[in-house]
Amino acid sequence: MVSVSVDAGARIHVGFQNLSLARERLYGGLGIGLSEPRVRVVADPAPELSVADPLVESYARRACEVLEVPGVRLSLEADFPRHVGFGSGTQLALAVYTAVAHAHGLEPRVRAHAPALGRGGRSGIGVATFEGGGFVVDAGHPTGRFTTDPPADGDWTVPVVVARHDLPADWRVLLVVPDVDPGRSGEQEDSSMRAVVEKADPSIADDIAGIVTRRLLPAAAEGRLEAFGDALGAIGRKNGAWYADAQGGVFRPPAGELVEALEATPVLTGVGQSSWGPTVYGLTDAAHAEEARETAHDALERRGLAGEVSLTTPARTGAQVAVEGEGHNR
Repeated sequence: MVSVSVDAGARIHVGFQNLSLARERLYGGLGIGLSEPRVRVVADPAPELSVADPLVESYARRACEVLEVPGVRLSLEADFPRHVGFGSGTQLALAVYTAVAHAHGLEPRVRAHAPALGRGGRSGIGVATFEGGGFVVDAGHPTGRFTTDPPADGDWTVPVVVARHDLPADWRVLLVVPDVDPGRSGEQEDSSMRAVVEKADPSIADDIAGIVTRRLLPAAAEGRLEAFGDALGAIGRKNGAWYADAQGGVFRPPAGELVEALEATPVLTGVGQSSWGPTVYGLTDAAHAEEARETAHDALERRGLAGEVSLTTPARTGAQVAVEGEGHNR
């Protein structure tokens, strides 16, 4: 009997390069793969589906259809919060798909099959970090292809990666998840994105293009924390200007208050909101990690907020797969 385990790290989504229909390419995501938190699934081949978690079952069912296999016995061994800005849906869906493929002796084709799984539509960051971790910039879609309404499920290809860098091993990512309502997803997210795209100011995209090419990418390639963080923070704020009407400000309340508090400490740079939030992130180094953690706890306490604070490293690899049984051990 073959037993397969797949685990994958979360990601932060910094924002998009363009949301205006007046420019040639739409979206174009920027994000960073994280070592923690992680999702982990374990799968064995089976003649039918046997999955306890309803959401995981829906992902497993679609994976079986895509791979044309009869079923799988699958369990969710570890998970991270959903709809808080970590990309949980994509990481879980791709982990399940990969486990199902290996359980049946098939080589997964993550990027090719992601659209059929309903993943990689607007942003390719989740797929790219599942594949290889790192700081990633994707190309987005031709504007005529993706307008205010995305194509039907599966009728797209995942945006190609135009830049990827392993960030230095001594960098740390601070994650602050206030205990508030989760971020937008599904139809609510689609509706909000449609409203944003319909009136997005194209001049913001022009500003972001300059920051990406002249500041962010050089700093990533050279491993300069402060310069990278400054550029990252600027891009996050410019994205927030697009979303201000949809989310109640440049950052979604109460993320804005947390961002301001964390920006005020010299040990953090690149502070921003991941996706629709409520997760707030910031960058520091190993030497200042504990001071950054204390600052985050203090920021939550001063605002009367409960929440989780953690530190992780930028991922330098993608999902991890272990296959055991019937001659396999990897």
